[in-house]
Amino acid sequence: MPGNITVTTGDRQHSEHSGTPVVIILDRLRSAHNVGNILRLADAVQAQKVICAGYTACPPHPKLSKSAMGAEEIVATQHYEQAVDAIHHYKQLDYDIIGVETVAEAQCIWDYQFNKPCALVFGNEALGLQEETLQACDHFISLPAFGLKNSINVSNCAAVILFKAAEHLRQS
Repeated sequence: MPGNITVTTGDRQHSEHSGTPVVIILDRLRSAHNVGNILRLADAVQAQKVICAGYTACPPHPKLSKSAMGAEEIVATQHYEQAVDAIHHYKQLDYDIIGVETVAEAQCIWDYQFNKPCALVFGNEALGLQEETLQACDHFISLPAFGLKNSINVSNCAAVILFKAAEHLRQS
């Protein structure tokens, strides 16, 4: 592609035009290790930004750095006091706001079509998304869970969701 600038980082090449139009909003995650893992995922799919809301650990943070393995230095991050404030900001930019939650109206990730830039909102490992955050979402998606538990670790869930979003949005 003419005018495409390629930067080599380690053993991978990144093009400035090859990113995935996804923002990740983390609503009150308790575990800095989960946040670090999500930062690595954000780098892997070249998400635009990771927003840490509420008491979610935000760089610089020693526990986060251990699991992020340097991704905290290359992924754009921002802190908001409330996830709903970040959601309102991205709604104004015409992003789809997609809550990743086990609510009854959630569509299975395998059936969901990502069609435009979106903000994926992941909630607290034990409590999920806050009520006001739920109310602000445009859509909900979830992973099917066939065992006794209805969910999996938030960073594991984020891996599946982010790579599925990248598959759709990088093709359009």
